[in-house]
Amino acid sequence: MHQTNHTLDITPTSGHCAIGEAYGETNITEGKVPVLSCEGACIRGEIARRAANRVAQEAPYRRACHGELFAVPDSAMARWVLGAPQVVLIDGCFLRCHGRILERMIPADRLVQFDALSHYKRYTDRFDIDSVPEGEIDATARNVANWVLDGLRGQSAAG
Repeated sequence: MHQTNHTLDITPTSGHCAIGEAYGETNITEGKVPVLSCEGACIRGEIARRAANRVAQEAPYRRACHGELFAVPDSAMARWVLGAPQVVLIDGCFLRCHGRILERMIPADRLVQFDALSHYKRYTDRFDIDSVPEGEIDATARNVANWVLDGLRGQSAAG
Protein backbone atom coordinates (compact mmCIF):
# COMPACT_ATOMS: atom_id res chain seq x y z
CA MET A 1 0.00 0.00 0.00
CA HIS A 2 1.36 3.37 -1.02
CA GLN A 3 1.34 5.90 1.80
CA THR A 4 1.61 9.62 1.33
CA ASN A 5 1.75 12.19 4.07
CA HIS A 6 0.01 15.43 3.25
CA THR A 7 0.84 18.79 4.67
CA LEU A 8 -1.63 21.61 4.26
CA ASP A 9 -0.23 25.09 4.07
CA ILE A 10 -3.15 27.23 5.15
CA THR A 11 -3.17 30.95 4.50
CA PRO A 12 -3.02 32.58 7.94
CA THR A 13 -5.77 34.88 9.13
CA SER A 14 -5.84 37.58 11.74
CA GLY A 15 -9.62 37.30 11.79
CA HIS A 16 -11.72 35.65 14.44
CA CYS A 17 -15.37 34.69 14.54
CA ALA A 18 -16.81 36.71 17.44
CA ILE A 19 -19.55 34.19 18.20
CA GLY A 20 -17.09 31.30 17.81
CA GLU A 21 -14.77 32.96 20.32
CA ALA A 22 -17.58 33.43 22.85
CA TYR A 23 -18.85 29.89 22.23
CA GLY A 24 -15.38 28.38 22.61
CA GLU A 25 -14.66 30.30 25.82
CA THR A 26 -18.03 29.32 27.31
CA ASN A 27 -17.43 25.66 26.50
CA ILE A 28 -13.94 25.80 28.03
CA THR A 29 -15.33 27.40 31.20
CA GLU A 30 -18.24 24.96 31.44
CA GLY A 31 -16.08 21.89 30.65
CA LYS A 32 -18.19 20.81 27.67
CA VAL A 33 -17.07 17.89 25.49
CA PRO A 34 -16.52 18.86 21.84
CA VAL A 35 -18.27 16.80 19.17
CA LEU A 36 -16.91 16.83 15.63
CA SER A 37 -18.10 14.96 12.59
CA CYS A 38 -17.50 14.09 9.00
CA GLU A 39 -18.73 16.94 6.84
CA GLY A 40 -18.54 14.99 3.59
CA ALA A 41 -20.83 15.87 0.72
CA CYS A 42 -22.32 12.39 0.43
CA ILE A 43 -25.26 10.84 2.24
CA ARG A 44 -22.94 9.14 4.74
CA GLY A 45 -21.35 12.48 5.69
CA GLU A 46 -24.79 14.05 6.04
CA ILE A 47 -25.93 11.32 8.41
CA ALA A 48 -22.77 11.69 10.52
CA ARG A 49 -23.22 15.49 10.63
CA ARG A 50 -26.86 15.24 11.71
CA ALA A 51 -26.01 12.58 14.31
CA ALA A 52 -23.30 14.84 15.76
CA ASN A 53 -25.78 17.70 15.99
CA ARG A 54 -28.12 15.43 17.97
CA VAL A 55 -25.37 14.17 20.29
CA ALA A 56 -24.37 17.78 20.95
CA GLN A 57 -27.85 18.52 22.30
CA GLU A 58 -27.16 16.23 25.26
CA ALA A 59 -25.11 17.28 28.29
CA PRO A 60 -22.11 17.56 28.52
CA TYR A 61 -21.60 17.60 24.74
CA ARG A 62 -21.47 20.56 22.37
CA ARG A 63 -20.76 20.83 18.66
CA ALA A 64 -17.31 22.08 17.66
CA CYS A 65 -16.21 23.67 14.40
CA HIS A 66 -13.50 21.74 12.57
CA GLY A 67 -12.90 24.72 10.26
CA GLU A 68 -11.72 26.87 13.14
CA LEU A 69 -9.82 23.96 14.67
CA PHE A 70 -7.86 23.38 11.46
CA ALA A 71 -7.54 26.91 10.09
CA VAL A 72 -7.61 29.29 13.08
CA PRO A 73 -5.24 27.60 15.52
CA ASP A 74 -5.20 30.45 18.05
CA SER A 75 -9.00 30.64 18.30
CA ALA A 76 -10.98 29.80 21.42
CA MET A 77 -12.62 26.99 19.43
CA ALA A 78 -9.22 25.40 18.73
CA ARG A 79 -8.10 25.88 22.35
CA TRP A 80 -11.32 24.21 23.53
CA VAL A 81 -11.00 21.18 21.27
CA LEU A 82 -7.26 20.71 21.75
CA GLY A 83 -7.46 21.14 25.52
CA ALA A 84 -10.59 19.10 26.21
CA PRO A 85 -10.15 15.93 28.29
CA GLN A 86 -12.34 14.13 25.74
CA VAL A 87 -13.22 14.80 22.09
CA VAL A 88 -15.96 12.86 20.29
CA LEU A 89 -15.78 12.26 16.56
CA ILE A 90 -18.44 10.71 14.35
CA ASP A 91 -16.96 9.79 10.98
CA GLY A 92 -19.26 9.05 8.06
CA CYS A 93 -17.59 5.95 6.71
CA PHE A 94 -14.66 3.58 6.72
CA LEU A 95 -12.34 6.19 5.16
CA ARG A 96 -12.26 7.93 8.57
CA CYS A 97 -11.12 11.23 7.03
CA HIS A 98 -11.62 13.34 10.15
CA GLY A 99 -10.40 10.58 12.43
CA ARG A 100 -7.13 10.27 10.57
CA ILE A 101 -6.61 14.04 10.85
CA LEU A 102 -7.58 14.28 14.51
CA GLU A 103 -5.33 11.34 15.44
CA ARG A 104 -2.42 13.67 14.57
CA MET A 105 -3.80 16.48 16.74
CA ILE A 106 -5.39 14.85 19.79
CA PRO A 107 -3.87 12.11 21.96
CA ALA A 108 -5.52 8.70 21.47
CA ASP A 109 -6.65 8.48 25.09
CA ARG A 110 -8.72 11.66 24.64
CA LEU A 111 -10.24 10.93 21.22
CA VAL A 112 -13.38 8.77 21.07
CA GLN A 113 -14.19 7.77 17.49
CA PHE A 114 -17.32 6.32 15.93
CA ASP A 115 -17.80 5.12 12.34
CA ALA A 116 -21.48 5.75 11.66
CA LEU A 117 -21.62 3.55 8.54
CA SER A 118 -20.40 0.52 10.49
CA HIS A 119 -23.51 0.89 12.63
CA TYR A 120 -26.31 1.39 10.12
CA LYS A 121 -24.70 -0.38 7.09
CA ARG A 122 -26.75 1.19 4.28
CA TYR A 123 -26.44 3.65 1.40
CA THR A 124 -23.07 2.34 0.20
CA ASP A 125 -24.37 2.45 -3.37
CA ARG A 126 -25.31 6.15 -3.25
CA PHE A 127 -23.59 9.49 -3.04
CA ASP A 128 -26.21 12.23 -3.30
CA ILE A 129 -27.96 13.37 -0.15
CA ASP A 130 -31.19 13.66 -2.11
CA SER A 131 -31.04 9.94 -2.95
CA VAL A 132 -32.49 9.12 0.49
CA PRO A 133 -35.85 10.48 1.69
CA GLU A 134 -35.57 13.21 4.32
CA GLY A 135 -37.45 11.21 6.96
CA GLU A 136 -35.15 8.24 6.44
CA ILE A 137 -32.05 10.44 6.80
CA ASP A 138 -33.40 11.86 10.04
CA ALA A 139 -34.33 8.44 11.42
CA THR A 140 -30.90 7.04 10.55
CA ALA A 141 -29.11 10.04 12.10
CA ARG A 142 -31.23 9.67 15.25
CA ASN A 143 -30.34 5.99 15.41
CA VAL A 144 -26.62 6.76 15.03
CA ALA A 145 -26.81 9.49 17.69
CA ASN A 146 -28.44 7.07 20.13
CA TRP A 147 -25.76 4.46 19.36
CA VAL A 148 -23.00 7.03 19.98
CA LEU A 149 -24.59 8.22 23.23
CA ASP A 150 -24.98 4.60 24.40
CA GLY A 151 -21.30 4.03 23.59
CA LEU A 152 -20.25 7.15 25.47
CA ARG A 153 -22.36 6.20 28.48
CA GLY A 154 -20.87 2.69 28.43
CA GLN A 155 -17.39 4.19 28.29
CA SER A 156 -18.15 6.34 31.34
CA ALA A 157 -19.46 3.33 33.24
CA ALA A 158 -16.40 1.28 32.27
CA GLY A 159 -13.93 4.11 32.96
